[in-house]
Amino acid sequence: MKGPRQVRVRSASGGYTVHVGSGAVELAGEAARRAAPSGRCALVADARVAALWGDRVTGVLAEAGMDVTRAAFPAGEANKTRETWARLTDELLEAGLGRDCCVVALGGGVSGDLAGFVAATYLRGVPVLQIPTTTLAMIDASVGGKTGVDHPAGKNLVGAFHPPCAVLADPCFLDTLPTGRRAEGFAEAVKHGVVADASYARWLAAKAASLLGAEADSVEQAVARSVEIKAEIVSGDEFEAGRRQVLNFGHTVGHALEAASGYALPHGRAVAAGMVAEARIGEEAGVTAPGTADEVAALVRAFGLSARWPASADPTGLAALMSKDKKTRGGVVHVVLLEEVGRVQAAADAAVPVPAAELLRIMQRWGRESD
Repeated sequence: MKGPRQVRVRSASGGYTVHVGSGAVELAGEAARRAAPSGRCALVADARVAALWGDRVTGVLAEAGMDVTRAAFPAGEANKTRETWARLTDELLEAGLGRDCCVVALGGGVSGDLAGFVAATYLRGVPVLQIPTTTLAMIDASVGGKTGVDHPAGKNLVGAFHPPCAVLADPCFLDTLPTGRRAEGFAEAVKHGVVADASYARWLAAKAASLLGAEADSVEQAVARSVEIKAEIVSGDEFEAGRRQVLNFGHTVGHALEAASGYALPHGRAVAAGMVAEARIGEEAGVTAPGTADEVAALVRAFGLSARWPASADPTGLAALMSKDKKTRGGVVHVVLLEEVGRVQAAADAAVPVPAAELLRIMQRWGRESD
């Protein structure tokens, strides 16, 4: 029987492998043993994932001789905070884990970001093994080394770059994931296609039914291709000084939508609407080919995602939140602009400035359009 696919990601720390496919979770014990000379690890997951998969993963780790300390936190983006980070850090200290331990991040994007930040800062840094359990985390969040927590002023404003020692993306975890949550993850896959591979973006839309049904072969193909695209981009710009910014397409508006909703709006749905909005911004700016936003809208709708933001969202408030985005410089919002589906604007700095008045005008015009 063939094993999981392997995609290599280069990083300043030497790089790591993303294992994609059925059976990947069974590699957890071996990966943790390599990362933690002490044979001790902390398994960090939200309470929901811990109840579903905690025993299974703990068993795999224990079979490899690992001593597992389990640390759980309440599920949801609203709990990706400095307070949760502090409590988890305290639990690791109380358990007596040393610098020769590792952290195992089990869950979706919230768990991966939070556990990764704990690992990045615990005793000035210990290894982290990422085991994503959602499509969003498998396709995007677990790869690239970004970790962090949210702040009342905006999303992911406190964090660190901390590459994992390995990523284990096993489609088995999607069996317990509701269809809507699967769809949200594929928004990030669509993003990868839209910024780097038009044929992949169109393949995703054509395969939407099997992907939403968690058909293993289709999911494995999608995760592997998305990881390949992200690995190629991240390996050349690990610390987001230039081209890696293309991966933020849809996220400037998307993060503002999340913050405006008090993080009740799921990340994938916010990014789906954000991609369409930012494609509209690009068309209005004369950078993006006419009709591109309509094609992006069709791609996200193929997964049952809305191409517009909630009617309750206020363009003026969103513009103010966007001004707090990490890409804002000198008080001016910077947005990643497409040339067309499959290609972003060719520039050393992929995110370009959009004056506040122009941004607000465009958002007022396009934000309330119907699907």
